[in-house]
This record gives sequence, structure tokens and C-alpha cells, in this order.
Amino acid sequence: MRFTSTPRGARLARRLVSHRLDDWGHAYASPVNETMTLVAAELAANAIRHGHVPGRDFHLRLTEDGGGGGLRIEVADTRAERLPARRTPGPDGESGRGLVLVEALADDWGVVPRAVGPGKTVWAWVRVRPDGPPITLS
Repeated sequence: MRFTSTPRGARLARRLVSHRLDDWGHAYASPVNETMTLVAAELAANAIRHGHVPGRDFHLRLTEDGGGGGLRIEVADTRAERLPARRTPGPDGESGRGLVLVEALADDWGVVPRAVGPGKTVWAWVRVRPDGPPITLS
């Protein structure tokens, strides 16, 4: 789906992911739904903060492996020259933790050139653990 590159667009993208996962059998309060919703929120926030080009939207795609082995989220924006980089934020820093969270929650993630048009696609893959433990970050 396509969303406006605004905080409202990022919020709608996050909600769509949560609703779609619930439709696919991953209940709202399940670890899978909570993990993917948080990853979606971080990638969408990065797209509007760092990948925004005036007048251009960002695209979100959520797919489930055919065998149910994992979920993949892709967020594409139109700003190819600003590649995501994991940083270590300072203790008092107010930003810079998004990709740290994505790296902690996802089994794999990366960035590739956008398939259609200018830009990039940041993706994350999470293995489905139906009865896994709740999310814990330390």
C-alpha cells in the first residue's frame, strides 16, 4: 500500500500491519503481531524522516512465507542517496534507535534499490514463532 510521507501516514501503515496480521491469524497481542508492528513503525518513521521527498509517498508491503516460516516487511521511499545506517545513539540522544530496534527484533534486515522508480527499499524479515516468548529488549 501507499501512504503519505507524514506522521499520519506512518501511523496508518503501522495500524494496517497490525490489522493484516490479525486477519492472517496472528492475534493483536501475540508476539508476532507486536514485533512486526513495532518493526513497521520504525521503518515507516525512518521513511518519512529520512527518505521523504516533497510530493512523494512511501510504499509498504507485508508478505508471509508460503510455509508460514516468516514475515517480510518492505518500506520503499524515493530518496536513494540517504541509506539507512545503524548508529549507536548517545545516552541522552533523542533519536537514532530505530534501526537498533529493528536489528534486535528482526532475524534479518537490509536495504536494496527500489524495484520501480528512484529510491530504496528497507526490508526486515522475522521468523514466525507461534508460541514464542513476548518481546523483551535489554
